[in-house]
Amino acid sequence: MKRLLQLIVFPMLLFGLVGCGYNTIQTNDEAVIAAWGDVEASYQRRADLIPNLVEVVKAYAAHEKETLTAVTEARSKVGKLQIGSDVINNPAAMSQFQAAQGSLSSALSRLMVVVERYPDLKANQNFRDLQHQLEGTENRINVARVRFNDAVRIFNTSIRTFPNNLTNKFLLQLPRREPFKAEAGAEKAPAVKF
Repeated sequence: MKRLLQLIVFPMLLFGLVGCGYNTIQTNDEAVIAAWGDVEASYQRRADLIPNLVEVVKAYAAHEKETLTAVTEARSKVGKLQIGSDVINNPAAMSQFQAAQGSLSSALSRLMVVVERYPDLKANQNFRDLQHQLEGTENRINVARVRFNDAVRIFNTSIRTFPNNLTNKFLLQLPRREPFKAEAGAEKAPAVKF
């Protein structure tokens, strides 16, 4: 009887573990962490380019110190913010990260307005090269955010659907992840005035 019970219980237990979603959840969790790493790398690239851009602009527009200082300070705040992969489990840290990046984006926008005032700066090859690098980096940031949000969507779905939800509830207890959200005021189109 004991042997018969082992022959029945063991295969059922094995089948239950195979279909429990443990590996799927782990795979999706790793995908979220990897996607977050891509987001961080894109932001780091932007932070690395900004000092070069500011130096080129400084050479042409020394009296625009306030704007250049704002860009430098915003970049410094982003650099001081110690964010690791644990931010994806902490909505408050994610919000702080997005706020710092938003202030940097705002400062860069003001810098581009300063650039518009100096046509000879826009014609400078060094500046144009840096500007193209920054535009490409902003595109990379957007792509990385989209990929992160997709990985978060897949992960969140995997921990909320049956039978994975039971595996997560009783074994893993991984929290739902927060995707990137639009910055405050993004729903309004910017006003263009000439």
